[in-house]
Amino acid sequence: MNISRPATLLWAALPLLSGCVCVAKAATPSLSGPAPVFEQWRETGHRGSDDLLTAGLGIEALRSATAPAFSQPAQPTADEARRRAIWSSWRGIADLSPGGGFGDVYGSLEAAPGREFSAYARVPGARHPHRVLVQVPDNFDASRRCLVVAASSGSRGVYGAISVAGSWGLAHGCAVAYTDKGAGSDYYDLDARIGVQADGTPATEGALAFVPTGTTATYGIAFKHAHSGDNPEADWGRHLVQALQFGWQALDRAYPQAAPFTAANTRALGVGVSNGGGAVLRAAELEGNGFDAMVAGEPNVSVAGAPPLYDFVTQAALLMPCALLALDDLPQPPAQAQVAQAGAQRCAALKSAGRVHGDDTAAQAQSARQQLADAGLSAGALRAGAFPTGFDLWRAIAATYASAYGRYGAGEHPCAYRFSAAGADGTPGPAAAEVRSTWWSEGSGIPPGSGVVLVDGQAARSAEDPLHGLNCLRALGLGDSAATRRVRAGIADAAANAPRRGLPIVVIHGLDDGLVPISMTSDRYVPLARNAGAQIAYWRVNNAQHFDSLLAFPDYRKRYVPLLPYMFAAMDQVWAHLEDPAHALPQDALVQPTPRAEAPLLREQLSIPAIRAVPSR
Repeated sequence: MNISRPATLLWAALPLLSGCVCVAKAATPSLSGPAPVFEQWRETGHRGSDDLLTAGLGIEALRSATAPAFSQPAQPTADEARRRAIWSSWRGIADLSPGGGFGDVYGSLEAAPGREFSAYARVPGARHPHRVLVQVPDNFDASRRCLVVAASSGSRGVYGAISVAGSWGLAHGCAVAYTDKGAGSDYYDLDARIGVQADGTPATEGALAFVPTGTTATYGIAFKHAHSGDNPEADWGRHLVQALQFGWQALDRAYPQAAPFTAANTRALGVGVSNGGGAVLRAAELEGNGFDAMVAGEPNVSVAGAPPLYDFVTQAALLMPCALLALDDLPQPPAQAQVAQAGAQRCAALKSAGRVHGDDTAAQAQSARQQLADAGLSAGALRAGAFPTGFDLWRAIAATYASAYGRYGAGEHPCAYRFSAAGADGTPGPAAAEVRSTWWSEGSGIPPGSGVVLVDGQAARSAEDPLHGLNCLRALGLGDSAATRRVRAGIADAAANAPRRGLPIVVIHGLDDGLVPISMTSDRYVPLARNAGAQIAYWRVNNAQHFDSLLAFPDYRKRYVPLLPYMFAAMDQVWAHLEDPAHALPQDALVQPTPRAEAPLLREQLSIPAIRAVPSR
């Protein structure tokens, strides 16, 4: 559920008659069913001042808070929309601040010239397609075939995993396949009847990525995660597998003389963080998925039989503003004064509703904190939850996921939430063309943000009862009405099962994750996987929260370390084993790193688990 706010390098030798010196792989079960059909194929070249990894921006332009300009603000070109999307995807996920270590201690920002192939894909039974994209660098080596496959974090657009999969994969000589996993930033303006084309530019007709169907809503904003009617989370694993299949087909087109590229001759590594990590684990449970190994960071994964993460999100939306007052020295932003004022008001509302106990704000805050602790939230995770609380992300997440789980269209939300464009003062209204043109490039896939806001359709009732909307969202996961049964069915469809045997998996999670708490996700998934005989390693990282991008703020980098270095290290170690089994797969680790504060990050501060050799017999 990563909502990011303020926050492949192998060239073809093309072996022909002599046969390719292909990657040797163990026998893999063939994928069941017919190969998917990919529509609206596009191929574009990216060289010189426009490469695959940073669109030619480089580290300094990626660090800039000023987005790459559109020559015509209301109508960007496809190249301009792509460049800004890559800029936004980097800034939303990675810590690029000076001294933060990206490009020096871990990760790569080296230019990678090559080609991109993109298309629409559709999982069986889905109403709407999702985007898939493959980056094939000019130095792809068809004699050493490898493909890194990633799903976007959060609900971001198709470039949402570029700072993880793109940075590692391109630097290691691999093509990289991406999927927006049925979500993404293809917003649709119901007022103007304008959506997004395959090339990322706004349009009123043609092959638009998302056009809401079966809706009576005539105003506001619809977006795919909430309003497609497809419950994308239930199909995250299939989305990732389709990205892998698209990768093979794109490589067939890129190097027809070396085709076919298949599971038998092309090594594949699945990788993702947050929702992307959840997609990796969902793909791991599919037999014959074509992957050789998986690395999942801070995965949003709910295990069947345990309370789903939606339950925690709605509880946090209600209780956390009050509970945070039971802790001192919260990380900033948001400003602690802002948290205190809103928290005191929430405590009073909770007390009035009988949800907390105590005669004063301090006692009420302790009551709220204890309820979250009883649910499994650690003090560190509660502290890190100040960010999503301060920016009202819990409510936006809950409203979006409830709509998706229940497969509700725009204007049908059972709690009457909707989304709208907003003016400079935040008042809902029609979208300005200049704002609408930025949605595909900068939208996180779950508003608010990029000029789109969440609107309470029962504002008058909520004015009388400040908890009305939040109580409604919570009841959707707990009650027994027709609406709650519909939402709960969607939640059940999204629950994870154990992975297939023999597939190496590494799960990495920060102990202080306040958005996707480790105790409610990875701590439940790993035992499930192990009990089923999975080959899984588990790295738990102290002093790590959910958003690496927040380390740009001084108060955050004094407290926390980035999680991405551990993703890169795990990929290195897994890859070393796949290349040479003399290198052992990663083992379990409880990592004890040291935040950098204001000094440049040093690798030794991260205490990354060392790669090991297989013991001789």
